[in-house]
Amino acid sequence: MRRLSLGATALFTGSVVAAALVAVPQASASAAPDLARLVQVKDIRRHLEAFQEIAEYNGGNRAAGRPGYDVSVKYVVSQLKKAGFTPQVQKFEFDYWEERSPAVFAQTAPEQKTYQPGTDFQTMQYSGSGDVTAAAAAVDVPAAGQAGTAGCEAADFQGFAAGSVAVIQRGGCSFEIKAANAQAAGAAGVVIYNLPTEQGPVNGTLGRAFTLPVVETPHALGAELAKAAQAGGLKLRVRTDTATGKRSSSNVIAETAQGRADNVVVVGAHLDSVPEGPGINDNGSGSATILAVAQQIAKLGEKGLRNKVRFAWWGAEEDGLLGSTHYVSSLSEADRAKIALNLNFDMLGSVNGVRGVYDGDDSLGTGTNPPPGSGAIEKILKDYYTGRKLPTLESEFTGRSDYGPFIEQGIPAGGLFSGAEVIKTPEQAKLFGGEAGKPYDPCYHAACDSIANIDWKLLDTHADGVAFSVQRLAKSTLPVNGETRRSAAAKRSAASPAEWRGGHRIR
Repeated sequence: MRRLSLGATALFTGSVVAAALVAVPQASASAAPDLARLVQVKDIRRHLEAFQEIAEYNGGNRAAGRPGYDVSVKYVVSQLKKAGFTPQVQKFEFDYWEERSPAVFAQTAPEQKTYQPGTDFQTMQYSGSGDVTAAAAAVDVPAAGQAGTAGCEAADFQGFAAGSVAVIQRGGCSFEIKAANAQAAGAAGVVIYNLPTEQGPVNGTLGRAFTLPVVETPHALGAELAKAAQAGGLKLRVRTDTATGKRSSSNVIAETAQGRADNVVVVGAHLDSVPEGPGINDNGSGSATILAVAQQIAKLGEKGLRNKVRFAWWGAEEDGLLGSTHYVSSLSEADRAKIALNLNFDMLGSVNGVRGVYDGDDSLGTGTNPPPGSGAIEKILKDYYTGRKLPTLESEFTGRSDYGPFIEQGIPAGGLFSGAEVIKTPEQAKLFGGEAGKPYDPCYHAACDSIANIDWKLLDTHADGVAFSVQRLAKSTLPVNGETRRSAAAKRSAASPAEWRGGHRIR
């Protein structure tokens, strides 16, 4: 799961890649296979153990642009070939960012306080370098307990004193917009603090390189600093030491031969981890699950695969949805129109997690305006779990994961999510078990996101939902986009598979 931001600019290279095909045998005359029964958690575990070993022998992570990711790509390609696919590796280039030395964050007036990295604060991804000591200025502070839209408009900085350190609560727009508005107002540094409903620092990305230092803090500390800044006399020191450059990454694409080429179901999961750890839950769990589904999908036969299923393992998601953005923007308008929908699976085994279904009908009112058909995908998944008497929770459809570039283009999307850094409520603990007051995934974006950081029972039921939804939509997308089984004439005139080429900016 990508850090909490929308907004990333990347430059891409790479040639056009043809769609990957796999031959699917004819279905037998017996009852249709049940893909949810065919996909076994033991097979998913085998893939996760492979990702764990790859990370252990390649610097402890599988981050984009690093050896662990490249070996993970080779593993997925190898497994797909054994299943009969001819997978294609789609390369692209992106801007990388790294922290060269530990940051410093401190209060210098009215009293001296030094804050601890990792717990009190951390450098926001794509922060610039600098060492600033200046007066702090709170920006458009929301009412207590509210998210607000602090820093999202230039007008929020009316009266802001140039050279100050801006203190801004997360919410309402991307971190890139907040930092850009602060920089335009003359800020010497920026502190972005978390929402009252979330624990720890923001775990955010600015999405592109900035020149001024930007750090992030938990809500309690940030709110305290904002209040002190409003009272006057607060001075802060912000020191960061960062570097940026270019790296290459890739997506892996594999598609069934059977099914309509003009009504494709794209099933995706990001393959990369953060640099801090092996990323076994985030997002080895999603990647391993769709790989296990791909290995069994041929058993559905031609009757079960009326629509093509295109599997995708995205690169550089943690750097700002770069792989999926590259893919979607590489398609012509005509080829994008051939995509019926996107299913996205990012984090499926959180140890203190929930059974989350993306809020495709926007009943939570998160403001992403999901494309028509997204609500139907939500209902398909919720009805499946209702039939099994398993509770579900609506998960905010924020554009935070790789479905984001699809919904920006009006393509319906949906999926499952077991939770990241948000705190589990007592009500949720009653429904799903686990511990209230603790994050869904205590190892989110951390070194401890290992094979031990998986709830296997939750992952198993999530895998069932993945397999069920893929099988259901491979057969018919009628409730999503109104498409029924194509006519014989349409079969004869079916378009060729899509192409992939590059470049797009996430909002």
